[in-house]
Amino acid sequence: MFRSVLTHTNIASSLRTRQIPSASLFRRWLNINVLTTPNENALKYMSVDGELFQTPGSKSIVIKNTDNTLISNCKLAKKIFEDCPGAESLMIGDDFVSVNKDSMVHWNQITPEVTKILLNHLQSGESVISDDFHAIREASEQAGGGYKVNTPKFEYDEDAQEVSDIIDELIDTRIRPAILEDGGDVDYLGWDPKNGTVYLRLKGSCSSCSSSEVTLKYGIESMLMHYVDEVKEVIQLLDPTQEIALKEFDKLEKKLSTSENDKSSA
Repeated sequence: MFRSVLTHTNIASSLRTRQIPSASLFRRWLNINVLTTPNENALKYMSVDGELFQTPGSKSIVIKNTDNTLISNCKLAKKIFEDCPGAESLMIGDDFVSVNKDSMVHWNQITPEVTKILLNHLQSGESVISDDFHAIREASEQAGGGYKVNTPKFEYDEDAQEVSDIIDELIDTRIRPAILEDGGDVDYLGWDPKNGTVYLRLKGSCSSCSSSEVTLKYGIESMLMHYVDEVKEVIQLLDPTQEIALKEFDKLEKKLSTSENDKSSA
């Protein structure tokens, strides 16, 4: 996960990177760079002309194609999900949008339309979400919606709070920028002073990536343990839909493994 894609190739071949110019109907020349991520089912669509989807430093917004309440409060998400069958979720950063797709759908069926929608949005100058979006999302999470993560609650004394603040700053300044480069993001959810466990949530392209465990253990965990002696482990917390998807993936892996073993024994 800790890498940045810089090479430019044609989307029809490998879809690694492509710069797509706006059509002549736009008043200004705008461009979107399409970048691969370590997740083959996620692409990062990046604005390269200074136009932003959110104000710099904003928390990334994740919207799934099943969340009609949030979709109705984000015209950009509504347009993408309506016009791009196969798009399952998107994450909106400040200068990019990551799109996760169904594994059975080819990127050629999605990328041209997504690019067009993003260019239209940037040209319009409209806000990406409604004024009520964050309040509605928070209410949904409180009601046990699909984004709710069962985050442990901790009581910190002065020393523990200092450690927590250091962890938060390291994640924000040293870890998050690298993950954003790959079209993902990370939320710091807390630190347990009793056993040294740090709880995180990976988002965007990282949320369904096969290499997310590598990112977690060999990237985030190793860095935090190096700088903060009190950190002993890093754990990713999943929302309900991610837990279900992970269980189904594990079942499939076991089934394929059993099938391979049966063939070898025959």
